[in-house]
Amino acid sequence: MNTTKSLTLLLVITLIFAALAWPAFAEDAAVEEQQSMLYGTFWSLAPPIIAIVLALITKEVYSSLFIGIISGALLYANFNPLNAFTAIFTEGFIPSLADEWNVGILIFLVVLGTIVCLMNKAGGSAAYGKWAAQKIRSRKGAILAAFGLGVLIFVDDYFNCLTVGNIMRPITDNHRVSRAKLAYIVDATAAPICIIAPISSWAAAVTGVVEGYDGFELFVRAIPYNLYSILTIIMIIFITLMEIEYGPMRKHELNAILYGDLYTTPDRPFEDQDGEASTGKGKVIDLLIPVLILIVLCILGMLYTGGILEGEDIIDAFANCDASLGLSLGSTVALILIIIYMLARKVLTFNECMGCFPEGFKAMVPAILILTFAWTLSGITGLLGAKEYVSGIFKGGAANLLVLLPAIVFAVAIGMSFSTGTSWGTFGIILPIVTAIEGLDSELLIITVSACLAGAVCGDHCSPISDTTIMSSTGAMCNHINHVQTQLPYAMTVAAVSFVGYILAGFVHSAWVVLPVSITLMLGVLYLIKLMTSDKKVSLNAKVNA
Repeated sequence: MNTTKSLTLLLVITLIFAALAWPAFAEDAAVEEQQSMLYGTFWSLAPPIIAIVLALITKEVYSSLFIGIISGALLYANFNPLNAFTAIFTEGFIPSLADEWNVGILIFLVVLGTIVCLMNKAGGSAAYGKWAAQKIRSRKGAILAAFGLGVLIFVDDYFNCLTVGNIMRPITDNHRVSRAKLAYIVDATAAPICIIAPISSWAAAVTGVVEGYDGFELFVRAIPYNLYSILTIIMIIFITLMEIEYGPMRKHELNAILYGDLYTTPDRPFEDQDGEASTGKGKVIDLLIPVLILIVLCILGMLYTGGILEGEDIIDAFANCDASLGLSLGSTVALILIIIYMLARKVLTFNECMGCFPEGFKAMVPAILILTFAWTLSGITGLLGAKEYVSGIFKGGAANLLVLLPAIVFAVAIGMSFSTGTSWGTFGIILPIVTAIEGLDSELLIITVSACLAGAVCGDHCSPISDTTIMSSTGAMCNHINHVQTQLPYAMTVAAVSFVGYILAGFVHSAWVVLPVSITLMLGVLYLIKLMTSDKKVSLNAKVNA
């Protein structure tokens, strides 16, 4: 779709949106209020929906997010143009960039970009790529190695997304794995792994929002019922071993295999950075040591913010940690030590190290821009009463359908997380509602809590305005919309099977039954997909090794 058509489509959709929303308050449009007259209604979810639909149609994320922000500001200001324009900054961009959590994530991004630049310029990444090329001899091996590293880095999803992508990218490139596939592997081993890891920032977040219960015990007991996360892990292994590709991902993979085109689409914002790893006289140790320093200090940073020095044990320290601050502190100390290491090894000069700061920042600019827009859109959506609207759905009758409650909670959590781009915000809203529902026995409560967590991860996994989705694209150096479009069919396949599993769980109340049945159904669906695409199938390994 060319630029003229994209801009025309953006304008038409915005005008249609305005025409539909205007009658709701046309008579009182002149009245200036701090609260939207559509507060707490379905219209509170309209701005993110507009942004997501536009991004998927136009394949242009910046303007789509900005149109969503404008539409949200207009709703918030009751279509007063001047107030709406002011709100975009006073209630949108400025608060999102002033938020301590958000600033911590941005610092971590820039520091990590600088560390990656240091490893590239020193030659550590190139040396590791050559070494791995000798050890990993197939596409399957490269994909499974990326998957394995994602599983190992289970402490925090942000850290996972950026670290796995940057380490594994030279290896997957060498074996002609498309950037879209790498981004999927990175994304699918970030939040889905963290949400079933008892020692992680996600366990801490869940523990912190559950009142009246032992939050950590609730989290651990919910793990066997977290169908979306468990089935996602199983799916990655199965489709890799069985060489199954479908949907838009198939085109990306075949282009990579047959033509060496890792991007498929003309827009490849990170392509100019691919060659930076070829310089330097470094060895494999010049990548491994910095990565180990980064991992250890980021974990220590999180434990420090959780009170490990005040006598808290490791589990409690993770439960109380501030992941954003911890990652910022840990990565900054790591950066200083890595620079000292590079100078001591004499693989870089002091001036070369300092030159990596602007280069690292430049590499992270696309992610920073998208995150800023996404956070602003999420903030304005909150001002429109999205939380109250979702709460009303449950209070309006979902609690009376106890047998179907897990499936309903799963579906609603997906919708909210997809629309707002935040899984933590989703279970932060829904979990207190779920735990307050009367009439739930102990096991059904666990199942429903797990359905909420699974749905929040699923929606976050699919959403183009999710921070983890954005960081997965950044880590894999993949066009963001390409990542979203290729990942969506895979995520929806798992979501559909999980939804059936939660319907069963509402009746059976036993993980020993629900989990095996869900896994069997998942493998059956994937095998059916393999049969349906077998007539078009190209042997992936055969083409690469030919």
